[in-house]
Amino acid sequence: MKKRAAAVLAVALAAGSLSLAACGGGNSGPEAEKTSEAESREAGKSSAAAESQKTDPSAGEAADAQEEINQAAEGEETELIVFAAASMTETLNEIAGLYKEVAPNVTLTFNFDSSGTLKTQIEEGADCDLFISAGQKQMDQLDIQADAGVNTDGLDFVDGTTRLNLLENRVTLCVPEGNPAGIESFDGLAQALAGEDILMAMGNSDVPVGQYTQNILAYYGLDEEELAKAGKITYGTNVKEVTTQITEASVDCGVVYCTDAFSAGLSPVDYATAEMCGQVIYPAAVLKVSSHPEEAKAFLDYLSQEEAMAVFENVGFSPVE
Repeated sequence: MKKRAAAVLAVALAAGSLSLAACGGGNSGPEAEKTSEAESREAGKSSAAAESQKTDPSAGEAADAQEEINQAAEGEETELIVFAAASMTETLNEIAGLYKEVAPNVTLTFNFDSSGTLKTQIEEGADCDLFISAGQKQMDQLDIQADAGVNTDGLDFVDGTTRLNLLENRVTLCVPEGNPAGIESFDGLAQALAGEDILMAMGNSDVPVGQYTQNILAYYGLDEEELAKAGKITYGTNVKEVTTQITEASVDCGVVYCTDAFSAGLSPVDYATAEMCGQVIYPAAVLKVSSHPEEAKAFLDYLSQEEAMAVFENVGFSPVE
């Protein structure tokens, strides 16, 4: 009799369990409704994001760039070696501190020099993940997709899928404190070089700022070689050396970028127009020899975003239009 009662009780319990399961078991009631609502909201967000990317391609690109930065932030400890034009020294060092908050696992190691020197170092096998040049020529000389008339050695270092025009700068005429030679403009400089005993500082011919200065001299019909022989020109191996000559008043004037003038506390007396020297564009690209191409791409993406661009703009750089 006891055995029969126990069997009946077991059957009843099993039926009760099945009934609870059919009604949703432990997930029924208010808690289940909350879970369902949360899942619906998440699905709605995903759908909205997908729809936004369809209707606004730029939103999709921004999302992709942010995803790359997030992945870099979550990765292993990485050292990125960045070769950058000397005129970017102050801005990139400041940006490095900001990027540490974004990607704490990434250590940025900078090599600042003239773009021509950096190009040669890359060509000779120096370790480099990301190259930022102060001129297109030096980047083109490393890019197999560039004009063969510029890349005469057929060098293939640049990952063309990452290359972009990052920044624009301006070429300026600066003088030492007090302007002892009384040079007020590029027009005045051209007249002084043609007839007076003055000394101007400019970059070497393999330095972008030197090449822009050569264009300015040609614009005014001045012969650089003759001026150099007459002792009217002195040279610097990069823009920082030219800037130092001006601040130390070892020259009457010099041609530098407005960003370097700002960093050195100099007030430009004139700005070169695009007609005089061309547009001053800073191209950037991840190199094919990079040991960390994904992390380098993430940092390059970050340099194009608002936080980094604000640092660049504060010293006179501007986004390329």
